[in-house]
Amino acid sequence: MASVVQRGRLAAFAVEGKRGFGLVSDRGIVDLTGRVAGLRNLKDAVEQGKLADLVEEGARRSPDHPFESVTFLPVMAEGGKIICVGVNYPDRNAEYKDGQAAPAFPSLFPRFAQSFTGHGQPLIRPKASQQLDYEGEIAIVIGKAGRHIVEADALDHIAALTLCNEGTVRDWVRHAKFNVTQGKNFDASGALGPWLVPYEGEAQIADIRLTTAVNGELRQDDRTSRMIFPFRYLIAYISTFTTLLPGDLIVTGTPTGAGARFEPPRFLVPGDVVEVAAEGIGTLINTVADEA
Repeated sequence: MASVVQRGRLAAFAVEGKRGFGLVSDRGIVDLTGRVAGLRNLKDAVEQGKLADLVEEGARRSPDHPFESVTFLPVMAEGGKIICVGVNYPDRNAEYKDGQAAPAFPSLFPRFAQSFTGHGQPLIRPKASQQLDYEGEIAIVIGKAGRHIVEADALDHIAALTLCNEGTVRDWVRHAKFNVTQGKNFDASGALGPWLVPYEGEAQIADIRLTTAVNGELRQDDRTSRMIFPFRYLIAYISTFTTLLPGDLIVTGTPTGAGARFEPPRFLVPGDVVEVAAEGIGTLINTVADEA
């Protein structure tokens, strides 16, 4: 994971209840809140194309906060649309055991910002269900607005990458005939983070290894080079029906190995530790707790 250290890592956090953002160094957090003109949060930096400026500013400074004093917040909490992609890895399609070929078009659904928590915080198993599941995914942050974006230009619209545990309440995704929105949006059932990594070019995303481990046991393991719908296609397809705006997130799909697919299912329980890791991005770690 040496490449993670070499790239800038920009996090949203709170210290003693005060929200901020800054650069993650090997020794702590460089607080950049108020230190770059016109930037109130990471969304502003994305909208203004100043992620690189933040990294450069942070590299000149010493850490302000040790890691133990910081509460990580979900990145891009002030962002816009969160559009999630279902069934985007070949083995994931086969996992459904319905004998169908890979879909011709992606399955999409929205998530709301309040359904996510930050790195190091617990995923909340709701009172309504004990079927909380994990889904490790890579999320792309849109940096340049566009509608009807052609695939050849699609990657120019990416500002940054992050990770998502797209936590799912399985029985609730079956409540309706045509959508899964309910089971995907319980408060704090998923996580975004641990930080943003600025996008540097196609080589950075072409063949990322993505894994999910539960209590140290590897459950999901695949590579972005195998996605059914690549990053370029997703951006172009989604922009056909909605204008993509800076700060929007596209959560790009999970590999095979979610808990619901085991026999019997292996849903998350309080005390579990879930780690979503991707080469060149980092590791998103969350525990699990019951809703109060």
